[in-house]
Amino acid sequence: MKDAGMTILFTGDSLTDGNRYKKKEQRWDLNHQMGHTYAYIVNGLLGCRYPERQFRFFSRGVSGNRIVDLYARSETDLFPLKPDVLSVLVGINDGPGDRNNFVPTPGEKYEHLYRLMLQEVKERLPECRMVLMEPFVCRTGSVMENYPVWKAHTESCGQAVRRLAEEFDAVFVPLQEKFDEVCRNYPVEYWCWDGVHPTENGHGMMALEWIRYAGPLLGIS
Repeated sequence: MKDAGMTILFTGDSLTDGNRYKKKEQRWDLNHQMGHTYAYIVNGLLGCRYPERQFRFFSRGVSGNRIVDLYARSETDLFPLKPDVLSVLVGINDGPGDRNNFVPTPGEKYEHLYRLMLQEVKERLPECRMVLMEPFVCRTGSVMENYPVWKAHTESCGQAVRRLAEEFDAVFVPLQEKFDEVCRNYPVEYWCWDGVHPTENGHGMMALEWIRYAGPLLGIS
C-alpha cells in the first residue's frame, strides 16, 4: 500500500451521504463533497493532523441505499476511484420494511450480497483494505413503533458484518454497543435524533471510533 497519497472511500446509505453534492457538475464545490457525517469529520481530523500523508477522501454514500444498491453502483462509484481503503456502512434500509416502503432484505440475502461485493473488490483491487462498520439502531423516534424487530434486524446485520470482516481480513468497527453505552450517559436524542440518523454528536463519536479501529490501516497509531 502506498505510504502517501492514500485514497480512502466511504460508501453506504444516508448515514454516509449526509446531503453531499452528487452531480458531476457540482464537484467544483469542494465544501459539499463529503456531506455532513462521520466521514466528513474523519476527513477533517486526519487531513489536518497528517497533511504530509496526502490522504484523499471520497464519499459515495447515497441516502436510502440497501446492500443491493451499493453492489449495483460499484461500477460507477467504487472501482473507478481505485481506493486503497474502502469503508462500508449499510444495513438499516435493509430492515423490517416499514420505512420508505422498502422490501426487507432477509439476513442471509444481506450477507450473500455483501459477500459478493467484497469478493469482487478483492478480485479487482487486490491491494485494497476494507473497513466494515456495524449497522445500529437507537431506542427513539419512529423505530420505537417496532423497536424489537428493528433491534433484531440490526443485530443480525451486525453479526453478518463481523463474520465478513473476519473472512476478508477487514477491520470491523463496532457501533451498536458504543451507541448503547453513550445513550446510558446522556439522552438518546443527544446522539441519534430519530433512532436511525445520528446527530452531529453521534457522527463525531462514530468518527472517533472509525479512527480508533481503522487508523492502523492508514499508518496511524
